[in-house]
Amino acid sequence: MQEKGFKEGFLWGGATAANQIEGAYNEGGRGLANTDFLKFVAPNERKVDGATFAQTYESLKTAMEHEEQYQFPKRRGNDFYHRYKEDIALMAEMGFNVYRMSICWSRIFPTGFEEEPNEEGLEFYDHVFDECHKYGIEPLVTMLHYDYPLTICEKLNGFESRETIELFAKYVRTIVGRYQHKVKYWLTFNEINMSLQSLSTCSGAMPDHSLKGLNEEQLTFEVIHNMLLASAKAVAIVHETNPELLVGNMVWKHLYYPKTVKPEDTLQQMFDMNLNYYFFDIQCKGVVPYYLDRYFLQKGITRNYSEEDLESLKKGKVDFISCSWYMSNISEYQGEPMKFTGLLPDMTRNNPHLKMTEWGWSIDPVGLRIDLNQLYDRYGLPILVSEFGIGMYEEMDENHKIHDQGRIDFVKAHLKQIKEAVKDGVDVIGATYWGWIDVVSSTTSEISKRYGFVYVDADDYGKGTYDRYRKDSFYWYKHVIETNGSEI
Repeated sequence: MQEKGFKEGFLWGGATAANQIEGAYNEGGRGLANTDFLKFVAPNERKVDGATFAQTYESLKTAMEHEEQYQFPKRRGNDFYHRYKEDIALMAEMGFNVYRMSICWSRIFPTGFEEEPNEEGLEFYDHVFDECHKYGIEPLVTMLHYDYPLTICEKLNGFESRETIELFAKYVRTIVGRYQHKVKYWLTFNEINMSLQSLSTCSGAMPDHSLKGLNEEQLTFEVIHNMLLASAKAVAIVHETNPELLVGNMVWKHLYYPKTVKPEDTLQQMFDMNLNYYFFDIQCKGVVPYYLDRYFLQKGITRNYSEEDLESLKKGKVDFISCSWYMSNISEYQGEPMKFTGLLPDMTRNNPHLKMTEWGWSIDPVGLRIDLNQLYDRYGLPILVSEFGIGMYEEMDENHKIHDQGRIDFVKAHLKQIKEAVKDGVDVIGATYWGWIDVVSSTTSEISKRYGFVYVDADDYGKGTYDRYRKDSFYWYKHVIETNGSEI
């Protein structure tokens, strides 16, 4: 019996987000987004290791009132808005047959409340999609990747309001209707479960701006409920617009290992995994699972699911699964009611068996194989690994060479485990490496936290030519695609 490998037609590509690459925040009729006010904080000035992307209403207002005092790197991105033809040509040179990207909502509806879309914004994405198709690259489009029209955040506190569901639906009808013959694959929300870790980042809702005065945990699950309803509505819109289109979810897939063999730690692991599966179960099965009922009761959290809501969730089941993979974590029991371990790194519970990135993210390729098997066993849907990647501090030498063997080793190890999952029988349809070109980091707003196979000559303060240079990993990944991963 011949050993399985990546099947013919496997989707090889890379992934980015509009708010991390486009720049041109005040061009083409684009409105302001919440991400335009995420400040860069130098590593030695950070009070908390890791994320600077969590936003409060107070920090937003401070940034708006004192713009001259701060650096806002996501306003610059890597200048994709002006260089998309050059970038797509580089993708084609590598052999991409898919490019995962997102559309900026405020480029289409500048405040979110307009009745008619911004034609100049629509035309920009027409040009991007046409350029992709010129090279045989299939666009895979995320409808919303963390960037909300600022006015929606100010007036409605993002998805705290059900009105935002309708505004999002209007936006979805517009883009799906416009691009239905140019975009076959759609995703609804990027890493929708990141709302558990950073509510403002994922949902545009800031706890200190709650319009209802809810406590943070109650607000979190009301917002999650509204986002899941919006996702279901978006899926229905795609299917109604064109039944040939395919739409998936996108969840930050996380694996938890119990800290010890103590049964209570395994109980905590089960709880942590269930909080991850909660989003998959609703989006893939169309049902609200039972297993968080006790947690909600213990925490005094109410869920307001109407019969109409439940019916909407049933109709909004996705066609395929997409997930990101960055790290695993350690679960340790901390009493009842259980406390969620979280998605981002916890330095107090590092896994001694795994290496770490410079940002404290565990490197766990085998964990990816475990996760893919678990997802396929649970749902039986095709799976796209829509993000995996590693940030590294890098320097370009005098000959414009970047020797990033660490990235090659990282990607090779993860692709090996994806291949092993395929051999296990998992239907993995593709993999899009995160930040195929250097982007502004979502968590730290650094472009110096470099992910790409392509180097962008720019620093965290916007200095540089923004010219593109191929790293060693560029040529290595090109060969991987040419051979359909047969030599990994």
